[in-house]
Amino acid sequence: MPVETTNTAKLGALQRFAASLAANSADLPQLEQSRLRFEELLSVLREAVKNQAALVASKQEASRQLENLLLECERLATVLRVSVKQHYGIRSEKLAEFNLQPFRGRNRKSKAKLSPEKPAPGPTEPNPTPSTSRQ
Repeated sequence: MPVETTNTAKLGALQRFAASLAANSADLPQLEQSRLRFEELLSVLREAVKNQAALVASKQEASRQLENLLLECERLATVLRVSVKQHYGIRSEKLAEFNLQPFRGRNRKSKAKLSPEKPAPGPTEPNPTPSTSRQ
């Protein structure tokens, strides 16, 4: 017999085993108390599975609700940020209180930061010949 790995498969195997025990209870009178206890535990297990399924569905619904509320809040926050910028002006330092970046102008590259361009390599000129030697 294959080994069951999922909880659903394990539950199914246990239920089949319980059905086999019940069908052969006349042959196994010495196991009657244990079989009844096993069936009680199995019914509790079935209820736990039902509860878990209900909680999973509830969790999924709560996750969907959370996602929708988060999206709605983000959209409203965007509208409010634009309104705050419009009210105070885009250059106002008051925007920093709302965790918004005020416009402080564009950083321009200064001439000192620019690297001087190297002249393009040209043909090399021969060294001038030294003047005639003095005698």
